[in-house]
Amino acid sequence: MAQTGWALAVHGGSGRIVRGEVPPAQAAAARAGLSAALEAGAAVLGAGGSALNAVEAAVRVLEDDPAFNAGRGAVFSGEGRNELDAAIMDGAGRRAGAVAGVTRARNPVSLARRVLEDGRHVLLSGHGADLFAEEHGLELAALAWFHTDERWRQYEELGRRGVFDTELKYGTVGAVARDARGDLAAATSTGGLTGKRWGRIGDSPLIGAGTWADGSVAVSATGSGEHFIRVAAAHSIAARVALAREAIDAAGRAVLADLGALGGTGGLLLMGARGEGCFAFTTPGMHRGRVAEGGTAAVMLYGDEG
Repeated sequence: MAQTGWALAVHGGSGRIVRGEVPPAQAAAARAGLSAALEAGAAVLGAGGSALNAVEAAVRVLEDDPAFNAGRGAVFSGEGRNELDAAIMDGAGRRAGAVAGVTRARNPVSLARRVLEDGRHVLLSGHGADLFAEEHGLELAALAWFHTDERWRQYEELGRRGVFDTELKYGTVGAVARDARGDLAAATSTGGLTGKRWGRIGDSPLIGAGTWADGSVAVSATGSGEHFIRVAAAHSIAARVALAREAIDAAGRAVLADLGALGGTGGLLLMGARGEGCFAFTTPGMHRGRVAEGGTAAVMLYGDEG
């Protein structure tokens, strides 16, 4: 539905999120986290702030919430480390910043934002990105900050055996927004896959794959990252909207069908130029929520909601 003012949507990952299978406490934590992210982003937009500031604020909340696979609560790599990826993009000038494999920034999305503002590069990785965070005064965190017992349990079950978390039960986070001026922005943050090795990087920090914003659409993706990379998912949606004049929901479904033909699954968070927002996913559920100027926030987990 199109909006006349600002609008915001967030996600906390897609996967086997099935009513009756998700423990009540886990479902409640996910709903609370999504609601808090919407509140943070809406506060920015309601005060006349930019879409870029809003998506950063929303994703920071999700990064700090151990219910999601980003920042605190991120999964462990095959070597038992938290290696974090994030990207942010301003649709107004297609400025973008991204980081991959970082270990020290408390909020990787804010580190990506600083890369964007610095303007010399788009994507920094590993030790260099950590050094950039230190040199630019980003808030750093000890390794213990990112550790949670539940993620370590998953690592013990999967990572030590060299098995990836292919069911994608726990999620990458993201946000898209339209501000009162009509500008769009998108941001995505993740810990990647449990048990990932060899410096693996998925779609989340790759501009045009897991994250994109321009004058027509903002996109944040979640799911089997390698497939989202192979179909250039986020940019493919933008191209369909801009060149083929497809509605954003139709463009999202088409790209997910293309991805599915290659064996991939996942979800998309989309927002169009008029503030119309939608979710598209091929998994049983997706942590998601939305709010618009003058409206009431809605948070959903299961496929039969919304």
